Amino acid sequence: MQPLSATSVLARKWRPKTFSQLAGQEHVVRALTNALDQNRLHHAYLFTGTRGVGKTTIARIFAKSLNCETGVTATPCGVCSACTEIDSGRFVDLIELDAASNTQVDNMRELLESALYAPTSGRFKVYIIDEVHMLSKSAFNAMLKTLEEPPAHVKFILATTDPQKIPVTVLSRCLQFNLKQLPPGLILEHLQQVLEQEGIPFEHGALVLLARVAQGSMRDALSLLDQAIAYSQNQVEEATVRTMLGAIDQSYLFEVLDALLAHDGPALLAVADNMQSRSMDFEAALQELATLLHRIALAQTVPQAIAEDEPERERLLQLAHRFSAEESQLFYQIVIHGRNEIALAPDEYAGFTMTLLRMLAFMPAGTRAPTARPQITNAAPAAVQQATTTTPTTAVRQPAPPAAQESQPVVAGAAELDWPSLLGQLSVQGTAKELAKNCTLESFADERLKLNLAPEHKLLNSKMAHAKLQAALSDYFARPVKLVVTLGTAGAATPAAVEQREKTSRQQEAVAAIKQDAFVREVQAELGAQLVEDSIKPV
Repeated sequence: MQPLSATSVLARKWRPKTFSQLAGQEHVVRALTNALDQNRLHHAYLFTGTRGVGKTTIARIFAKSLNCETGVTATPCGVCSACTEIDSGRFVDLIELDAASNTQVDNMRELLESALYAPTSGRFKVYIIDEVHMLSKSAFNAMLKTLEEPPAHVKFILATTDPQKIPVTVLSRCLQFNLKQLPPGLILEHLQQVLEQEGIPFEHGALVLLARVAQGSMRDALSLLDQAIAYSQNQVEEATVRTMLGAIDQSYLFEVLDALLAHDGPALLAVADNMQSRSMDFEAALQELATLLHRIALAQTVPQAIAEDEPERERLLQLAHRFSAEESQLFYQIVIHGRNEIALAPDEYAGFTMTLLRMLAFMPAGTRAPTARPQITNAAPAAVQQATTTTPTTAVRQPAPPAAQESQPVVAGAAELDWPSLLGQLSVQGTAKELAKNCTLESFADERLKLNLAPEHKLLNSKMAHAKLQAALSDYFARPVKLVVTLGTAGAATPAAVEQREKTSRQQEAVAAIKQDAFVREVQAELGAQLVEDSIKPV
């Protein structure tokens, strides 16, 4: 595609000149191409769709196809006088009318009178009427006569964002094509091609933001890209684009979800306070949070729907594993309602924090344990030992070292390790720690440490988490360690499973203690009170 000039805005400079250059709308292009190739032409066409999806662009390409000097064709040459004049807006037989500015019947009558005369230089007179739904009733009536008995040399192309307002009598005389909103992935790919051709450096995350904000409009996306280039001095960086758009830094939203997983109310409020100190838009934050939860739900159901080059793909897949499908659906509904109700809140901060607290309060009971550093112990607590008597662990244990040496690495060449105890001493956090907690130790020999991971937790074994855990093991043993993670039986013997059983045991003990409390019994007996067991938290 040849640029118009160095100073043209991108939306004009990169406007498609042929059907092959169009991004998307394949269904419309296919139908028009077949009609041109077979010379089965209608006298009136109606293109509907939201702004910036290509209605007028397709109309102009179609006008070139009808008037190209090589003949009626789906592939106009682009170099004849008709093609070049249409591209530059100087073709005398292409008449474009903005119905929003010319609504009256007199304007339509003047236009229709000119349609009676033969084309001056082209094969057809082509009338493109944009926003045709804005015409008055009398103007539509005037048009109807010509649409019923059109001259053979006239083609009408009507475009609208609101076909509901067009009279049925007009609709019935047009071939209708509904142009779809463009998917973000297609917009992103086109923006990348434009920047590569323009020689402008960019960050992929910035284009992801622009494609998402464009909401299916390629024209809006290119206009925003123009703004981003000017805003960031001839480069497109994610941080700058976020500032320009007022977009929420995704790291805050990930912190919100991490705090939810940890049942950590103070951490939730700390994130909100941090956002308030930076004067962030809480309504926009809820919108972005709903989008993030939608992508998590997608990753849970169809992981391949998250693109390989998605900057946040790894973290999305990890959260998809850590949240249950029930939680992601519930939180999405809560956030959507919170956004709708934020105008009714005392202020946006209150509306935002109340939504977060509602998510925490309605989190399904017993599904998540508070995030805590695993304790270094030589044996599981008595309650856990009792709970696991029927499920023996598969990891082999060596005698615990003396208390004074508990923080020292296990000696080289050791054949047996206490994996939960070792994990408590490793300098590892985040996804690498989650990976380790959901594994059991199979063997450790010849500097090769082999772990078993249950197949349902396979997403935890990402390249980044694997590398971090291997590095932590190498640091601990003060020598290179090769980490091998295989899918196999892990189940009840993992540190994560032991933690959960310990939590369940402590919860049961707490509930039993409350039930035996004399005051609680008295209140139940005298007032008919009921004990809500899910509200009891062990101390």
